[in-house]
Amino acid sequence: MVKSFKVYKNFKIEPKDKRSIVLIGNFDGLHLGHQKLFTQAQKYKKRYKSKIGVLTFEPMPKMFFNKKLKNFRISDKKQKLNLFKKFKVDFVILKKFTRKLSRMKSDKFIKGILGKNLAARFIFVSDNFRFGNKREGDVKQLKTFENILNYKIIKPNPLILNKNIVSSSLIRRNLQIGNLSKANNLLNRKWSIFGKVQKGKQLGKKIGFPTANIDIKDYILAKPGVYAVRIKKQKSNKFIKGIANLGYRPTFNGKKILLEVHLFNFSGNLYNKYLTVEFLKFIRKEKKFKNVDHLKKQIKNDLLVAKKTK
Repeated sequence: MVKSFKVYKNFKIEPKDKRSIVLIGNFDGLHLGHQKLFTQAQKYKKRYKSKIGVLTFEPMPKMFFNKKLKNFRISDKKQKLNLFKKFKVDFVILKKFTRKLSRMKSDKFIKGILGKNLAARFIFVSDNFRFGNKREGDVKQLKTFENILNYKIIKPNPLILNKNIVSSSLIRRNLQIGNLSKANNLLNRKWSIFGKVQKGKQLGKKIGFPTANIDIKDYILAKPGVYAVRIKKQKSNKFIKGIANLGYRPTFNGKKILLEVHLFNFSGNLYNKYLTVEFLKFIRKEKKFKNVDHLKKQIKNDLLVAKKTK
């Protein structure tokens, strides 16, 4: 059983959570690079008998500033919080990112938030961390306040695998080109989408392959195509194997991106239920078929591959 933690929606934390180790960032995906950071923070926790807190923002600042940036996230807010639990975090400050916050002067953020409100003892940040009005603040500025505000900046070296820095950007690129196995390795788990089942046009049912349709919201758009997946309902630990189509359904002239999931050996109503869909293997890219019969023939082949996938 993973211990739950306190989630703050503002910077006014309780006295017992002050003088903690604070990790600041988006932590989108909580990949191997982030995991290295949390492992290092755990060593500090043990050595200095301090708590670990995370400061993160919703929406992600990059998406806040660029409203056209829709399909970008590796993990949604709920998944991110669940992942923090696994890394034994004591509290999370999940602050809403607003125009007012974006215009705060960097020295005010340092003195008012990190120094006064959080009274942080150790602050873990990446080398490219920028903050404050027009991103004026950086790690160099944070370090100038170390002695004044009695905190220590910890700037761990990035994790490098196969001559590449492990980053959320690298994982997004791999998902977009269909290199799912590489993305999953960098995440140290199977990439997944958590979403609500919506009523669709029931095209799958009409051709003999009923599907649950899931809106992918702001998730990164992985390469459109067919995937072997496993699915579980919310509050359940039981996975059911299946097959998914992520794309526009060109055979039916679809215009909207959809995630359609067909569950093996399952019967029941999933409308309005929340599902986690874990992506196991990229089977093939999406294509337009001459007719429905050609599509059905291809689906049968895809099913054979998906059923064999572990």
